[in-house]
Amino acid sequence: MKIAVYSHYYSPEIGAPSARFQDLTREWIRSGDSVQVFTCVPNHPAGVVYPGYRKQFHQRETLDGADVHRVWTYVTPNKGFVKKTIGHVSFWPSAILASRKHMTETPDVLIGTSPTFFAAMAADHVARVRKRPFIMEVRDLWPALFVELGVLKNRQMIAMLEKLELSLYRHASRVVTVTESFRQDLLRRGVPDWKVTTIPNGADVDFWTDRGEGAALRAKLGIGANDLVVLYIGAHGISQALTSVLRAAARLREQRDIRFLFVGEGAEKEKLVDFASREKLGNVTFIEPVGKEEVRAFYSAADICLVPLRDIPLFGTFIPSKMFEILSMARPVLASLRGEAASILERSGGAVIVPPDDDAAMADAIVRLRDGEDRAAMGARGRAFVAAHYSRAALAATYRGVMSDAIADRR
Repeated sequence: MKIAVYSHYYSPEIGAPSARFQDLTREWIRSGDSVQVFTCVPNHPAGVVYPGYRKQFHQRETLDGADVHRVWTYVTPNKGFVKKTIGHVSFWPSAILASRKHMTETPDVLIGTSPTFFAAMAADHVARVRKRPFIMEVRDLWPALFVELGVLKNRQMIAMLEKLELSLYRHASRVVTVTESFRQDLLRRGVPDWKVTTIPNGADVDFWTDRGEGAALRAKLGIGANDLVVLYIGAHGISQALTSVLRAAARLREQRDIRFLFVGEGAEKEKLVDFASREKLGNVTFIEPVGKEEVRAFYSAADICLVPLRDIPLFGTFIPSKMFEILSMARPVLASLRGEAASILERSGGAVIVPPDDDAAMADAIVRLRDGEDRAAMGARGRAFVAAHYSRAALAATYRGVMSDAIADRR
Protein backbone atom coordinates (compact mmCIF):
# COMPACT_ATOMS: atom_id res chain seq x y z
CA MET A 1 0.00 0.00 0.00
CA LYS A 2 1.25 3.49 -0.88
CA ILE A 3 0.26 6.03 1.78
CA ALA A 4 0.57 9.82 1.92
CA VAL A 5 0.20 11.64 5.26
CA TYR A 6 -0.45 15.38 5.66
CA SER A 7 0.31 16.67 9.15
CA HIS A 8 1.32 20.12 10.35
CA TYR A 9 3.53 18.47 13.00
CA TYR A 10 6.03 15.63 12.63
CA SER A 11 9.23 14.28 14.12
CA PRO A 12 11.67 15.53 15.37
CA GLU A 13 9.03 17.77 16.97
CA ILE A 14 7.54 16.35 20.15
CA GLY A 15 3.85 16.17 20.98
CA ALA A 16 0.84 13.99 20.27
CA PRO A 17 0.50 14.36 16.47
CA SER A 18 4.22 13.95 15.85
CA ALA A 19 4.46 10.84 18.02
CA ARG A 20 1.26 9.34 16.63
CA PHE A 21 2.25 9.49 12.98
CA GLN A 22 5.92 8.71 13.47
CA ASP A 23 4.95 5.50 15.28
CA LEU A 24 2.16 4.58 12.84
CA THR A 25 4.40 5.27 9.85
CA ARG A 26 7.13 3.07 11.28
CA GLU A 27 4.66 0.20 11.75
CA TRP A 28 3.20 0.57 8.26
CA ILE A 29 6.66 0.48 6.72
CA ARG A 30 7.44 -2.67 8.73
CA SER A 31 4.33 -4.17 7.12
CA GLY A 32 5.70 -3.46 3.65
CA ASP A 33 3.91 -0.20 2.89
CA SER A 34 5.56 2.94 1.50
CA VAL A 35 4.83 6.26 3.18
CA GLN A 36 5.27 9.88 2.12
CA VAL A 37 4.76 12.61 4.72
CA PHE A 38 4.05 16.25 3.90
CA THR A 39 4.77 18.46 6.89
CA CYS A 40 6.40 21.68 8.07
CA VAL A 41 10.02 22.52 8.80
CA PRO A 42 10.33 21.49 12.47
CA ASN A 43 9.90 24.51 14.75
CA HIS A 44 7.22 23.63 17.33
CA PRO A 45 6.69 24.83 20.03
CA ALA A 46 9.17 27.74 20.24
CA GLY A 47 8.82 28.90 16.63
CA VAL A 48 12.56 28.40 16.07
CA VAL A 49 13.68 26.22 13.17
CA TYR A 50 15.52 23.16 14.46
CA PRO A 51 19.26 22.79 13.73
CA GLY A 52 19.95 21.19 10.39
CA TYR A 53 16.82 22.60 8.71
CA ARG A 54 16.19 25.81 6.77
CA LYS A 55 13.25 28.00 5.82
CA GLN A 56 12.83 27.13 2.15
CA PHE A 57 10.03 25.97 -0.12
CA HIS A 58 10.88 22.27 -0.05
CA GLN A 59 13.26 19.97 1.79
CA ARG A 60 13.26 16.20 1.59
CA GLU A 61 14.65 13.60 3.96
CA THR A 62 14.17 9.99 5.00
CA LEU A 63 13.07 9.27 8.57
CA ASP A 64 12.52 5.69 9.74
CA GLY A 65 12.02 4.69 6.11
CA ALA A 66 9.42 7.37 5.36
CA ASP A 67 9.90 9.89 2.53
CA VAL A 68 9.39 13.19 4.40
CA HIS A 69 8.70 16.41 2.50
CA ARG A 70 9.18 19.64 4.51
CA VAL A 71 7.33 22.61 3.05
CA TRP A 72 7.52 26.35 3.71
CA THR A 73 5.15 27.83 6.31
CA TYR A 74 4.99 31.00 8.33
CA VAL A 75 7.02 30.06 11.41
CA THR A 76 5.80 31.42 14.74
CA PRO A 77 5.88 30.38 18.41
CA ASN A 78 2.96 28.36 19.79
CA LYS A 79 1.26 31.45 21.19
CA GLY A 80 -0.97 34.16 19.78
CA PHE A 81 -4.13 32.99 17.99
CA VAL A 82 -3.73 35.15 14.88
CA LYS A 83 -0.09 34.32 14.20
CA LYS A 84 -0.65 30.60 14.84
CA THR A 85 -3.60 30.66 12.44
CA ILE A 86 -1.48 32.30 9.73
CA GLY A 87 1.13 29.58 10.24
CA HIS A 88 -1.50 26.86 9.89
CA VAL A 89 -3.12 28.45 6.82
CA SER A 90 0.23 28.78 5.06
CA PHE A 91 0.72 25.01 5.16
CA TRP A 92 -2.30 24.47 2.90
CA PRO A 93 -1.01 25.96 -0.40
CA SER A 94 2.58 24.94 0.32
CA ALA A 95 1.64 21.29 0.80
CA ILE A 96 -0.50 21.28 -2.36
CA LEU A 97 2.31 22.80 -4.45
CA ALA A 98 4.91 20.44 -2.99
CA SER A 99 2.64 17.48 -3.76
CA ARG A 100 2.31 18.64 -7.35
CA LYS A 101 6.05 19.10 -7.87
CA HIS A 102 7.74 16.62 -5.53
CA MET A 103 5.44 13.68 -4.80
CA THR A 104 7.56 10.64 -5.64
CA GLU A 105 4.70 8.23 -6.39
CA THR A 106 0.94 8.45 -6.61
CA PRO A 107 -0.44 7.15 -3.31
CA ASP A 108 -3.24 4.64 -2.97
CA VAL A 109 -4.69 6.61 -0.04
CA LEU A 110 -4.14 10.03 1.56
CA ILE A 111 -4.56 10.91 5.25
CA GLY A 112 -5.05 14.48 6.49
CA THR A 113 -4.96 14.99 10.24
CA SER A 114 -6.89 17.73 11.99
CA PRO A 115 -6.16 19.98 13.67
CA THR A 116 -5.35 21.83 11.70
CA PHE A 117 -8.11 21.93 9.10
CA PHE A 118 -5.55 23.10 6.59
CA ALA A 119 -3.53 19.88 6.61
CA ALA A 120 -6.75 17.95 6.02
CA MET A 121 -7.78 20.40 3.30
CA ALA A 122 -4.47 19.86 1.50
CA ALA A 123 -4.91 16.07 1.64
CA ASP A 124 -8.51 16.40 0.43
CA HIS A 125 -7.47 18.58 -2.54
CA VAL A 126 -4.63 16.28 -3.65
CA ALA A 127 -6.84 13.20 -3.23
CA ARG A 128 -9.51 14.66 -5.51
CA VAL A 129 -6.93 15.68 -8.13
CA ARG A 130 -5.30 12.24 -8.04
CA LYS A 131 -8.69 10.45 -7.76
CA ARG A 132 -7.70 8.61 -4.62
CA PRO A 133 -9.52 8.09 -1.30
CA PHE A 134 -9.04 10.69 1.44
CA ILE A 135 -9.12 9.77 5.13
CA MET A 136 -9.90 12.60 7.52
CA GLU A 137 -8.39 12.16 10.98
CA VAL A 138 -9.96 14.08 13.85
CA ARG A 139 -7.66 14.62 16.85
CA ASP A 140 -9.54 17.65 18.24
CA LEU A 141 -13.01 18.95 17.54
CA TRP A 142 -12.51 22.17 15.61
CA PRO A 143 -13.96 24.78 15.89
CA ALA A 144 -15.85 23.56 18.99
CA LEU A 145 -12.68 23.57 21.09
CA PHE A 146 -11.97 27.25 20.49
CA VAL A 147 -15.60 28.17 21.07
CA GLU A 148 -15.56 26.41 24.48
CA LEU A 149 -12.26 28.06 25.41
CA GLY A 150 -13.65 31.48 24.52
CA VAL A 151 -11.06 32.06 21.80
CA LEU A 152 -13.67 32.19 19.01
CA LYS A 153 -16.74 34.37 19.59
CA ASN A 154 -17.66 35.70 16.15
CA ARG A 155 -20.79 33.78 15.13
CA GLN A 156 -20.21 34.21 11.40
CA MET A 157 -16.67 32.88 11.72
CA ILE A 158 -17.88 29.93 13.81
CA ALA A 159 -20.61 29.10 11.28
CA MET A 160 -18.12 29.28 8.40
CA LEU A 161 -15.67 26.95 10.16
CA GLU A 162 -18.41 24.47 11.07
CA LYS A 163 -19.51 24.42 7.43
CA LEU A 164 -15.90 23.75 6.37
CA GLU A 165 -15.60 21.00 8.99
CA LEU A 166 -18.74 19.19 7.78
CA SER A 167 -17.65 19.50 4.14
CA LEU A 168 -14.41 17.68 4.93
CA TYR A 169 -16.35 14.87 6.59
CA ARG A 170 -18.53 14.59 3.48
CA HIS A 171 -15.54 14.48 1.12
CA ALA A 172 -13.70 11.87 3.18
CA SER A 173 -13.94 8.21 2.24
CA ARG A 174 -13.43 7.41 5.92
CA VAL A 175 -13.11 9.44 9.13
CA VAL A 176 -10.82 8.33 11.95
CA THR A 177 -11.33 9.79 15.42
CA VAL A 178 -8.97 9.40 18.37
CA THR A 179 -11.77 9.09 20.96
CA GLU A 180 -15.12 7.36 21.00
CA SER A 181 -16.66 10.59 22.29
CA PHE A 182 -15.51 12.37 19.12
CA ARG A 183 -17.06 9.58 17.05
CA GLN A 184 -20.41 9.94 18.81
CA ASP A 185 -20.31 13.69 18.24
CA LEU A 186 -19.86 13.18 14.51
CA LEU A 187 -22.67 10.62 14.36
CA ARG A 188 -25.03 13.06 16.12
CA ARG A 189 -24.18 15.61 13.43
CA GLY A 190 -25.10 13.31 10.58
CA VAL A 191 -21.84 11.61 9.57
CA PRO A 192 -22.76 7.99 8.66
CA ASP A 193 -21.88 5.30 11.18
CA TRP A 194 -20.07 3.14 8.61
CA LYS A 195 -17.72 6.00 7.76
CA VAL A 196 -16.31 6.69 11.25
CA THR A 197 -13.80 4.52 13.14
CA THR A 198 -12.15 5.24 16.48
CA ILE A 199 -8.42 4.52 16.58
CA PRO A 200 -7.13 5.96 19.85
CA ASN A 201 -3.68 7.15 20.68
CA GLY A 202 -1.35 4.70 22.33
CA ALA A 203 2.34 4.14 22.96
CA ASP A 204 5.29 2.35 21.41
CA VAL A 205 5.92 0.11 24.41
CA ASP A 206 9.37 -0.83 23.09
CA PHE A 207 10.49 2.80 23.16
CA TRP A 208 8.59 3.95 26.26
CA THR A 209 10.25 1.64 28.74
CA ASP A 210 12.34 2.63 31.73
CA ARG A 211 16.03 2.20 30.85
CA GLY A 212 17.38 3.66 34.07
CA GLU A 213 18.11 7.08 32.57
CA GLY A 214 16.40 8.89 35.42
CA ALA A 215 19.09 8.55 38.09
CA ALA A 216 21.68 10.54 36.13
CA LEU A 217 19.11 13.20 35.26
CA ARG A 218 18.05 13.58 38.89
CA ALA A 219 21.69 14.00 39.90
CA LYS A 220 22.21 16.59 37.16
CA LEU A 221 19.19 18.56 38.42
CA GLY A 222 20.31 18.33 42.04
CA ILE A 223 17.39 16.16 43.11
CA GLY A 224 18.00 13.83 46.04
CA ALA A 225 17.42 10.10 45.87
CA ASN A 226 14.65 10.36 48.47
CA ASP A 227 12.91 13.39 46.97
CA LEU A 228 9.51 12.88 45.35
CA VAL A 229 9.51 14.28 41.79
CA VAL A 230 6.14 15.40 40.43
CA LEU A 231 6.47 15.93 36.68
CA TYR A 232 4.41 17.81 34.13
CA ILE A 233 5.80 17.59 30.62
CA GLY A 234 4.12 18.98 27.52
CA ALA A 235 2.35 22.09 26.25
CA HIS A 236 2.01 25.00 28.68
CA GLY A 237 -1.20 26.30 27.11
CA ILE A 238 -4.72 27.39 27.93
CA SER A 239 -6.02 23.82 27.94
CA GLN A 240 -3.85 22.32 30.68
CA ALA A 241 -4.94 24.20 33.85
CA LEU A 242 -1.33 24.48 35.01
CA THR A 243 -2.08 27.36 37.37
CA SER A 244 -4.02 24.82 39.45
CA VAL A 245 -0.90 22.65 39.55
CA LEU A 246 1.11 25.63 40.82
CA ARG A 247 -1.53 26.23 43.50
CA ALA A 248 -1.11 22.60 44.56
CA ALA A 249 2.65 23.20 44.72
CA ALA A 250 1.98 26.23 46.91
CA ARG A 251 -0.02 24.06 49.31
CA LEU A 252 2.95 21.66 49.53
CA ARG A 253 5.75 24.21 49.80
CA GLU A 254 6.57 23.12 53.35
CA GLN A 255 6.96 19.49 52.24
CA ARG A 256 10.68 19.78 51.55
CA ASP A 257 10.98 16.41 49.84
CA ILE A 258 8.40 17.16 47.09
CA ARG A 259 9.75 18.74 43.88
CA PHE A 260 7.66 19.90 40.89
CA LEU A 261 9.20 19.90 37.41
CA PHE A 262 7.51 21.67 34.47
CA VAL A 263 9.08 20.76 31.12
CA GLY A 264 7.91 22.40 27.89
CA GLU A 265 6.75 25.62 26.29
CA GLY A 266 3.48 27.30 25.38
CA ALA A 267 1.29 30.37 25.37
CA GLU A 268 0.82 30.38 29.17
CA LYS A 269 4.39 29.68 30.23
CA GLU A 270 5.38 33.28 30.92
CA LYS A 271 2.33 33.73 33.15
CA LEU A 272 3.11 30.49 34.98
CA VAL A 273 6.73 31.50 35.62
CA ASP A 274 5.52 34.90 36.91
CA PHE A 275 3.01 33.20 39.22
CA ALA A 276 5.66 30.90 40.67
CA SER A 277 7.99 33.85 41.18
CA ARG A 278 5.34 35.95 42.94
CA GLU A 279 4.41 33.06 45.21
CA LYS A 280 8.09 32.26 45.86
CA LEU A 281 7.61 28.62 44.96
CA GLY A 282 11.06 27.22 45.61
CA ASN A 283 9.72 23.71 45.05
CA VAL A 284 9.00 24.41 41.35
CA THR A 285 11.50 24.24 38.47
CA PHE A 286 10.74 25.23 34.86
CA ILE A 287 12.73 23.52 32.10
CA GLU A 288 12.82 24.27 28.37
CA PRO A 289 11.36 21.78 25.85
CA VAL A 290 13.37 18.62 25.24
CA GLY A 291 13.53 15.96 22.53
CA LYS A 292 11.88 12.56 22.58
CA GLU A 293 14.84 10.71 24.09
CA GLU A 294 15.07 13.30 26.87
CA VAL A 295 11.31 13.07 27.49
CA ARG A 296 11.84 9.40 28.28
CA ALA A 297 14.64 10.31 30.69
CA PHE A 298 12.36 12.78 32.50
CA TYR A 299 9.65 10.14 32.82
CA SER A 300 12.29 7.80 34.24
CA ALA A 301 13.35 10.47 36.73
CA ALA A 302 9.78 11.11 37.92
CA ASP A 303 7.88 9.48 40.75
CA ILE A 304 4.47 10.88 39.74
CA CYS A 305 3.43 12.25 36.35
CA LEU A 306 0.61 14.76 35.90
CA VAL A 307 -2.08 14.78 33.21
CA PRO A 308 -4.24 17.89 33.82
CA LEU A 309 -7.02 19.47 31.77
CA ARG A 310 -9.23 22.49 32.34
CA ASP A 311 -12.72 21.95 33.70
CA ILE A 312 -14.84 22.56 30.60
CA PRO A 313 -17.40 20.06 29.19
CA LEU A 314 -15.66 19.47 25.86
CA PHE A 315 -12.52 18.21 27.59
CA GLY A 316 -14.54 15.27 28.88
CA THR A 317 -14.26 13.96 25.31
CA PHE A 318 -10.44 14.30 25.15
CA ILE A 319 -7.83 11.63 25.78
CA PRO A 320 -4.36 13.18 26.33
CA SER A 321 -1.89 10.98 24.49
CA LYS A 322 0.86 11.47 27.07
CA MET A 323 -1.01 9.28 29.54
CA PHE A 324 -0.23 6.18 27.45
CA GLU A 325 3.47 7.04 27.37
CA ILE A 326 3.52 7.54 31.15
CA LEU A 327 1.70 4.28 31.84
CA SER A 328 4.04 2.48 29.45
CA MET A 329 6.99 3.91 31.44
CA ALA A 330 5.51 2.25 34.56
CA ARG A 331 5.00 5.57 36.30
CA PRO A 332 1.85 6.42 38.30
CA VAL A 333 -0.41 8.97 36.65
CA LEU A 334 -2.10 11.71 38.67
CA ALA A 335 -4.83 12.97 36.36
CA SER A 336 -7.13 15.93 36.93
CA LEU A 337 -9.79 15.39 34.27
CA ARG A 338 -13.15 13.79 33.53
CA GLY A 339 -14.84 11.66 30.90
CA GLU A 340 -13.39 9.06 28.56
CA ALA A 341 -9.77 9.60 29.63
CA ALA A 342 -10.69 9.18 33.31
CA SER A 343 -12.49 5.93 32.49
CA ILE A 344 -9.45 4.53 30.65
CA LEU A 345 -7.11 5.52 33.49
CA GLU A 346 -9.37 3.94 36.09
CA ARG A 347 -9.34 0.67 34.14
CA SER A 348 -5.56 0.79 33.86
CA GLY A 349 -5.00 0.44 37.61
CA GLY A 350 -2.05 2.79 37.24
CA ALA A 351 -3.62 6.15 38.01
CA VAL A 352 -5.23 8.37 40.61
CA ILE A 353 -7.93 10.72 39.31
CA VAL A 354 -9.01 13.97 40.94
CA PRO A 355 -11.48 16.63 39.72
CA PRO A 356 -10.04 19.12 37.21
CA ASP A 357 -8.97 22.53 38.52
CA ASP A 358 -9.03 21.23 42.14
CA ASP A 359 -5.62 22.10 43.58
CA ALA A 360 -6.53 20.89 47.09
CA ALA A 361 -7.48 17.43 45.80
CA MET A 362 -4.30 17.30 43.72
CA ALA A 363 -2.11 18.21 46.71
CA ASP A 364 -3.82 15.59 48.88
CA ALA A 365 -3.36 12.95 46.17
CA ILE A 366 0.36 13.73 45.88
CA VAL A 367 0.83 13.25 49.62
CA ARG A 368 -1.19 10.04 49.49
CA LEU A 369 0.93 8.73 46.61
CA ARG A 370 4.06 9.59 48.55
CA ASP A 371 2.97 7.99 51.82
CA GLY A 372 0.38 5.31 51.20
CA GLU A 373 0.26 3.96 47.66
CA ASP A 374 2.43 1.23 46.20
CA ARG A 375 3.71 3.24 43.26
CA ALA A 376 5.73 0.36 41.84
CA ALA A 377 2.64 -1.86 41.69
CA MET A 378 0.64 0.94 40.07
CA GLY A 379 3.36 1.39 37.46
CA ALA A 380 3.46 -2.32 36.65
CA ARG A 381 -0.32 -2.46 36.20
CA GLY A 382 -0.27 0.60 33.96
CA ARG A 383 2.43 -0.76 31.64
CA ALA A 384 0.69 -4.13 31.30
CA PHE A 385 -2.56 -2.35 30.46
CA VAL A 386 -1.00 -0.32 27.63
CA ALA A 387 0.79 -3.35 26.21
CA ALA A 388 -2.47 -5.28 26.14
CA HIS A 389 -4.81 -2.58 24.78
CA TYR A 390 -2.98 0.47 23.40
CA SER A 391 0.20 -0.63 21.66
CA ARG A 392 1.00 1.32 18.49
CA ALA A 393 1.58 -1.89 16.54
CA ALA A 394 -1.99 -3.11 17.11
CA LEU A 395 -3.46 0.33 16.40
CA ALA A 396 -1.45 0.62 13.15
CA ALA A 397 -2.89 -2.70 12.00
CA THR A 398 -6.42 -1.45 12.65
CA TYR A 399 -5.63 1.71 10.68
CA ARG A 400 -4.37 -0.40 7.75
CA GLY A 401 -7.75 -2.11 7.70
CA VAL A 402 -9.53 1.25 7.45
CA MET A 403 -7.27 2.31 4.58
CA SER A 404 -7.80 -0.99 2.76
CA ASP A 405 -11.57 -0.57 3.01
CA ALA A 406 -11.38 3.00 1.67
CA ILE A 407 -9.25 1.85 -1.28
CA ALA A 408 -11.61 -1.04 -2.04
CA ASP A 409 -14.64 1.25 -1.95
CA ARG A 410 -12.99 3.72 -4.31
CA ARG A 411 -12.22 0.97 -6.79
